[in-house]
Amino acid sequence: MSADQKQRSIRCLVAKVGLDGHDRGAHVIARAFRDAGFEVIYSGLHKAPEDIVQAAVQEDVDVLGISILSGAHNALIPKVVEGLEEYGAFEDTLLLVGGVIPDEDKAKLKEQGVAEVFGPGTELEETIQFIRENAPER
Repeated sequence: MSADQKQRSIRCLVAKVGLDGHDRGAHVIARAFRDAGFEVIYSGLHKAPEDIVQAAVQEDVDVLGISILSGAHNALIPKVVEGLEEYGAFEDTLLLVGGVIPDEDKAKLKEQGVAEVFGPGTELEETIQFIRENAPER
């Protein structure tokens, strides 16, 4: 078996947390990630933070990308971080947030453990490149 065959592709969970019902962007991201060669799991709509943590742990993902447009990011993202920490999965999971996040909230999210926040208009290739450069190696 060659080194390329042994290399595991990057596993990503694209998740919608809370009551946010807008998922067009999440579908676009999931498709772009798949086309980039990543393994992609999509959570579906209206997931509790605990549900997303469970899926991330059970699926052994490298990247957890949360799409949120509801404005509840300051309440919901810390719950995801806490859940990942409880399972010992936080250090092995690249946590990304995408959506309409006010600039003043981005630094706070990063302090809480979010690796990067991607807003509307971010080029898909920029997000893909960030993942390739920062996903944990296993």
